[in-house]
Amino acid sequence: MNRYETFIISDPDISTEKRASLFERINQLIPQENGFIVAFDEWGIKKLAYEIKKKVRGHYVRLDYCGTGSLVNEIERFSRIDDSVLKYMTVLLEKEADIDRVKEEIAKAEPVTDLAEEPETGPVADSETNTVEESEKSQVDESASDPVLVDAPASEAMEIEKVKTEKKDEEE
Repeated sequence: MNRYETFIISDPDISTEKRASLFERINQLIPQENGFIVAFDEWGIKKLAYEIKKKVRGHYVRLDYCGTGSLVNEIERFSRIDDSVLKYMTVLLEKEADIDRVKEEIAKAEPVTDLAEEPETGPVADSETNTVEESEKSQVDESASDPVLVDAPASEAMEIEKVKTEKKDEEE
């Protein structure tokens, strides 16, 4: 099985019930063709880059799934037939995707969202990690912490440093 991503832009003027039935039908196609849904992201109504079927806005949806070429053909056939679909595009993400590995990725991603809700407890004390970090910090030049000086050419860096010292002198 391959891993695909399909973007569907539907008519923003249709009712929410009709839009829900449209996406429900597409979601039903995937298991019927022995596919696996990884993600279904509704992005909502957004402005289109150009006018499509006399519409300037569209309802965006991203489908991430594993399946075969026949599944992609069926989703695209359904999208062509349905008048409420303005545009669609399918992209091959990964050939010969391992479904077990994809399921593990999904399982790992779910606990991360739970951890984001919990308050942070602070850094963990690890003597080996701290000594490495401290030695790296001592090797870093103080002027390198200033992003302007790092990215600027030498002549500009000197000018910036000159202006900074003049400002310090004026403040004192």
